[in-house]
Amino acid sequence: MEQERAFDSVAIGCDHGGLTIKEAIEAYLQEAGIPFTDCGTFTPDSVDYPIYAAKVCRLVLDRPGTAGILCCGTGIGMSIAANKCRGIRASVLSDAFSAEMTRRHNNANVLCLGGRVIGPEKAVELADLFLHTSFEGGRHQRRLDELEQMEDLLADSAGSCGGQPGKTAEKGAGKRPKKAKK
Repeated sequence: MEQERAFDSVAIGCDHGGLTIKEAIEAYLQEAGIPFTDCGTFTPDSVDYPIYAAKVCRLVLDRPGTAGILCCGTGIGMSIAANKCRGIRASVLSDAFSAEMTRRHNNANVLCLGGRVIGPEKAVELADLFLHTSFEGGRHQRRLDELEQMEDLLADSAGSCGGQPGKTAEKGAGKRPKKAKK
């Protein structure tokens, strides 16, 4: 019996450092009959990862039910770029437990993987787990709602977290502890 997918389709992209694992994941998607859109890159020539992160995130946001998969050398750059997009919850990971939990508890909609960190077989395993794990909701939804409120707050205050420059929330906060005298 085939396991039910949490997503209808996939938008996938990479830079030169993630090309090999992107191609392995695409072969898996094709074999599994999972619809996908390849946002590039298509060659091992050096490219800038934010371009491909933006393409994938745009499709994830514009097409409900679409998961994103981004691959670069470490997954870190793609994760940083993707998380700049409001409504994207991107997770960089390299193990099965994290792939499952990022879906169950964080409802991540973009998976970021590193081609210099994991091999093609592990990339396929993690993509499969990510695409077939559902969000649990419940107390986890409350936390996602808080993240959305945080996005609203930061957008409304031009990036400020509400503090005043040079001021601390409580006496001594943010200061280094004094060294003990000998």
